[in-house]
Amino acid sequence: MILDANVLLYAVDETARGHERARAFLEDHLNGDVRIGLPAQSLGAFLRISTHPRVMREPLAPAAAVSHVEDWLAAPAAWLPDVTAATWAILGRLVAEHQVTGNLVPDAQLAALAIQHGVAVVSADSDFARFPEVTWVNPFA
Repeated sequence: MILDANVLLYAVDETARGHERARAFLEDHLNGDVRIGLPAQSLGAFLRISTHPRVMREPLAPAAAVSHVEDWLAAPAAWLPDVTAATWAILGRLVAEHQVTGNLVPDAQLAALAIQHGVAVVSADSDFARFPEVTWVNPFA
């Protein structure tokens, strides 16, 4: 599985609805037996959003946000999935076949990465349902 940034954000933001569920999900899986992908795209989005004072009620200090990422990457089951030329070929197909535009492009990028690596996308974002080729898991459903 690979994680969307929203799961990471909910796991850290104590004011978020679903915080406890996300925190437990992340902790259990990072310490589990099945690898859990933390795409660079999701980690970058986590850093961008978690430190943004206009987005977060209680934004993290940059060093605190980086510390979370470092802790996650050091976990036993953590995996940083590679983006390759194959990922881009899959992305191009998804964009064309599903008429992906604008803000849906990052979702298509994660979907392409999941297809390439043969894993599910874990996200609270229902936009992943538009990609029938991808197994989408909503840990909050």
